[in-house]
Amino acid sequence: MFHKIAVLGCGAIGSSVGADLTDAGLDVTLIDHWPSHVEAMKKNGLHIKMPDLDLQIPVKAYHLHEIFTLQPQFDLVLLAAKSYDSAWLAHFIKPYLKSTGVLVGLQNSLNDEIIAPIIGYQNEVGCVIELSAELIEPGYVVRNTTRTTTWFSPGELHGLKTPRLKALEDLFQNTATAQMTSNIWGAKWSKLISNTMTQGPIGMLGIKSFEAGQLPGFFELAFEVGKETYDVGRALGIEIEPIFGLTQEDFLGTSSDVINKLLHTLLLHLGKNSRNAVVQDHAKSRKTEVGYLNGLVVNKGKLVGIPTPYNNAVTKMNQMIEDGKLQTNPDLLTKVKEYI
Repeated sequence: MFHKIAVLGCGAIGSSVGADLTDAGLDVTLIDHWPSHVEAMKKNGLHIKMPDLDLQIPVKAYHLHEIFTLQPQFDLVLLAAKSYDSAWLAHFIKPYLKSTGVLVGLQNSLNDEIIAPIIGYQNEVGCVIELSAELIEPGYVVRNTTRTTTWFSPGELHGLKTPRLKALEDLFQNTATAQMTSNIWGAKWSKLISNTMTQGPIGMLGIKSFEAGQLPGFFELAFEVGKETYDVGRALGIEIEPIFGLTQEDFLGTSSDVINKLLHTLLLHLGKNSRNAVVQDHAKSRKTEVGYLNGLVVNKGKLVGIPTPYNNAVTKMNQMIEDGKLQTNPDLLTKVKEYI
């Protein structure tokens, strides 16, 4: 069903997935807008260092402008770019997606709300992923989660289980433990709860995820952030879906039980060496996705009349770091209370 595949956006996630699918013998084209990274892939392929595998593999890599000349037609596009690049990249790739083709966003946040109107609702499938990796230098990725401990859950936006969804589940087994869902919005909101508790809060501290878990007061802050996200989701009518391989039985109990289960499961999956995406972005003075995570909860909270002071504080403090008014520091864990 998916004969010609494109990975659009080849940072740590896209490179990891692109390398795995290429290693499986599939026809994969990697497209990225970092010239040095593309040139390194052209020359030396991709080097993905995993805990249990050192994968070095030749890949087909192209700059954005080269696609105009090639005029390819893809059956499947895997969008692995940052949330803030979703709209323009969806417009960019649309002419090269077959009329029967599918775009799947391997991203955080609820970017399907942005992408589907551009690509067409019938041409998009949602997906929730957990893959921890870092692009160290052009062509070289250190991946913290193995193929077995990486987790993908594709789902149709309308909730039905379709043949193409089963085909995606099978395809993703080459890079992760894959399990389709009939509640993609609930799964995405569960991932949003996890992300709002970790990405922004740990990002402003500038340390590894494991180290953050050792700081007094971190779990208290993370819980309050997650509780706001949970409450906003429920007010929007979202039925929270188990993710990361958890089951409905794992989600039995109070909302507090669910929130704590998501937080501790994610931190366990990440391991001791993981630096989350926001930590990496701050270290490289890049724009972060916090506005599409904690900031998204603030905006959705306004729609349903639920206060979100913790998510608001985390969003503002990360923005101040981006603006050069603050520097990442573990001491910000106590300073955040002033903003709340």
